Amino acid sequence: MDRFAAYESRGHESRFGGRGVIAAPHRLAALAGRSVLEEGGNAVEAMLAAAATIAVVYPHMNQLGGDGFWLIRGPSGRVAYIEAAGPAGAKATRAFYRDAGHDAVPTRGPLAALTVPGQVGGWMLAAQMAKGLGGRLPLKRLLEDAIGHARAGYPVSASQARLTAEKLGELKDVPGFAEVYLADGKPPEAGTVQRAERLGDTLEQLAGAGLADYYRGDVGRELAADLERAGSPVTRADLESFSAVERKPLAATLRGMKLWGSPPPTQGLASLMILGVFDRLGVAEPEGFAHIHGLVEATKRAFLVRDRVVTDYERLATDPASFLTAEALGREAAAIDARRAAPWPHKAAHGDTVWLGATDASGISVSYIQSIYWEFGSGLVSPSTGILMQNRGASFSLDPKAVNPLEPGRRPFHTLNPCMAELPDGRFIAFGCMGGEGQPQTNAAVMSRYGMFGVPLGEAVARPRWLLGRTWGDDTVELRVEGSFDSRVADDLLRAGHALSVVPEAYSDTMGHAGAVVLHPKGSVEGTHDPRSNGDAEAV
Repeated sequence: MDRFAAYESRGHESRFGGRGVIAAPHRLAALAGRSVLEEGGNAVEAMLAAAATIAVVYPHMNQLGGDGFWLIRGPSGRVAYIEAAGPAGAKATRAFYRDAGHDAVPTRGPLAALTVPGQVGGWMLAAQMAKGLGGRLPLKRLLEDAIGHARAGYPVSASQARLTAEKLGELKDVPGFAEVYLADGKPPEAGTVQRAERLGDTLEQLAGAGLADYYRGDVGRELAADLERAGSPVTRADLESFSAVERKPLAATLRGMKLWGSPPPTQGLASLMILGVFDRLGVAEPEGFAHIHGLVEATKRAFLVRDRVVTDYERLATDPASFLTAEALGREAAAIDARRAAPWPHKAAHGDTVWLGATDASGISVSYIQSIYWEFGSGLVSPSTGILMQNRGASFSLDPKAVNPLEPGRRPFHTLNPCMAELPDGRFIAFGCMGGEGQPQTNAAVMSRYGMFGVPLGEAVARPRWLLGRTWGDDTVELRVEGSFDSRVADDLLRAGHALSVVPEAYSDTMGHAGAVVLHPKGSVEGTHDPRSNGDAEAV
């Protein structure tokens, strides 16, 4: 059988199973996770296989040089959170960039690769948790599919082809990029096979030596040497000193559900605030003016708080949980005009990301997100390891009075935010989305539909969406709606004062790639992924 015969997405309907389900924005990643579930692996092990695979086959959205964030719910009901966000390197000072003639952190090239990649450190902690939850599969097996795709090749997705062409001017001269991601100096055509041999070698080394080798072994040594030659301020000592950490997740209790999200430096606070504020508006039906207007206005309230508060967890001046109390959410809801739009725009952030979810009948659920920030991150590829470095440090400011000023050892702001929810009937949902500013908005759209209004899971993800502000590869800050959006509701939003435009596509990449998996009370599982992506859900 052709390895890619089952590559194309099969639509947005839910997949049901009795043992486990995984959802991912690339079908090869979902298939890798499913094969682990079929062999008796648990949801965390399936996620590790899918995460490694998607880092190979969807490199414009994520790779091994990025960061990651995990929510893991065990059979006991406890929700654990892993923060795998790398800090700025020891040489990444404001003076370093000022002396190099920069008024802002560059977004591409070696100077944009200024933070330690935390993602593999998160895999290490997750692998430990997987074993603690009964996992038995060796790391070599979990990385097997990723290694195979790196060496034999994978089909270039339409979005990778398009974004390579769109960003060619920014990326073609960045060290290592053309050799790995261009074909004879040109963007590859969609469907052509692209290989990543050096990345396959790196994954093989990690499978044999252990994931810590990425930071404190041969892989770390080679990566650090390549970064130094390229001019990145990340050093071998920075890599050697990094470890992912487990923290307490954010939580909020609504009338119809309990929510969990990721704390700072992510914008998880915004996802929980939007749903918490909207819950207090008393909207009775989905998809009408009150639903969309209410969520958009709740988004504005949440983003204003986020931009004032969210920074490195260890440098927080305010407890983010204080904005999730019933009193705080009620105050924000009371500030919303039910008929008029509040003034906007506000400064927005963007980013490229993948969200993946998995659950199994034992009661384990995973909501996971990993990213290199912009499409292809910094563009810098380590020639010895094949690792593509993120540009997450571009979110730092060179203004020492900013909320997120550049400082060695400081973690940057992250748009990434995986989510989980429990409904009164016992259903447990892991959900999330890629898409910069759109992530918390889409999270709120999906969960208001599914958790508050009873819309079926696949439909809750696939229905027309909207976006206030900027997303990946885009600078627009107005309210955009998809072409399939109800024109009558759009007219009502315009009359209410929203600056609105219509995106022509019925299913637009602009709105991000969402997904969700559900563990039902009697042990059956369900999953879906976005028709806007190359993804799918796979159940066993």
